[in-house]
Amino acid sequence: FLSPPTMSRRSALLIGAAALASASFTATAFSPSSCGLLVSTKRVTTKLAPRKTTLHSSLSNNDDDDVLNKLSAELKELAECTSLIYSYLSKPDKSVSAEDVVLACDAVDASSKLRQKSHEFGRYQLLVKLLKSDYDAYVTTAEFLSPSRIPRGELPNVQDVVYVPFTAAAANEDDATEETTVDTNVVAVTTVTGEDGQPLVADCTLEELAYNDSPLDKLLLSIFRNLVTTHTGGVTSDIPGIKGLLAQGRQYMTMELPEGVTYEDHTKAQHTMVKNTLGGLMTPVLPPFYRIFMSGIVPKLGTDYDGKQIGPWFYAPWLTSMVTPTFFGFLVGPSKPNRRSDGQRGGLVVEKCKFLQESGCKGLCLHQCKLPAQEFFKEELGLSLTVKPNFVTQECQWSFGEEPVDVVEDDSFPKGCLVGCDSRKVMSGRKSTDVLCM
Repeated sequence: FLSPPTMSRRSALLIGAAALASASFTATAFSPSSCGLLVSTKRVTTKLAPRKTTLHSSLSNNDDDDVLNKLSAELKELAECTSLIYSYLSKPDKSVSAEDVVLACDAVDASSKLRQKSHEFGRYQLLVKLLKSDYDAYVTTAEFLSPSRIPRGELPNVQDVVYVPFTAAAANEDDATEETTVDTNVVAVTTVTGEDGQPLVADCTLEELAYNDSPLDKLLLSIFRNLVTTHTGGVTSDIPGIKGLLAQGRQYMTMELPEGVTYEDHTKAQHTMVKNTLGGLMTPVLPPFYRIFMSGIVPKLGTDYDGKQIGPWFYAPWLTSMVTPTFFGFLVGPSKPNRRSDGQRGGLVVEKCKFLQESGCKGLCLHQCKLPAQEFFKEELGLSLTVKPNFVTQECQWSFGEEPVDVVEDDSFPKGCLVGCDSRKVMSGRKSTDVLCM
């Protein structure tokens, strides 16, 4: 409203009272202009009634409180789990004992969700530390706790850990306990002899694994088989897939030899064939690249250092173990990185070797996989490799950067042929064939 300068005091008081009664007030500002006095008015209204609290706003506040409480609890749990992981990681290697691993197993069983995962991670780290500091203690601890409390697949290394099958029956839900029974009959060792009276190695009794080959696996297998045909002088087979490759390998291994050529000589020919095939599969580009950037071998540049090795680089074993599963699955099946026997990275475990399962032949495993693979990595790529098959489980441990032990001196490699080996039947009656299976 306009308030002229001539307004009486009484009128102003009446107007002010009316404004208060209507719960509003008016602020008036004056400003001069060329036409005289211009009055501009700005109305600001303030509600004086108390704010009402509705049911919706009350529920909203409660929801916000619940979210904040949950977030606070989760952050607290995350902080405590981080502290747990740090305590496991910071424990000195030489101070880790079997008791520490057992206590970690208890913690895993007594916890859940994120805390359980933290204890599982910590238990794995304790096993790695024990593996580094005392290998025999690690093997003993792993055999004691696996598979009843630690699944075999969660061990950092399994190459010398005896496989013990078991059946677990869940107990009453009220006490939430688990009863474990070890089947001692399955692991009983019986001595079997062959037709010539020599001891044989028992076949794997585990259920066969069904392999799902990817398009890459099929392509690489096709290329590999063609290379085998080339490097064996035309040995081929109409059988499809991995079984066809193994038929080629068996035919080449058991072929009739020319006069004056022994099977010991022929084993070397098998190694050469496999190494040439692996070299062809890697193409002429990859081996030189690997030798320089992984093994640290100086290329030929016309210097005094040509051909000298200043590696392998520290990352070579680990990086090789990460890449290998993708490109060698067509031969050995599923595999995953693990730890070497010294606890360092650079290990790889084949869950159930396709080559060994489908062939059932120690000779093919030894002379067309283990030995030529070790020789190829050392001679052509400049990196040591140890391949250790387990004929009880058909697992296979590959350890990049680890020097292999001569198979004759390796006590973990059993002597004799496998019981169900078809190659032995083919070779029956021939002389000096024991070198095939060592």
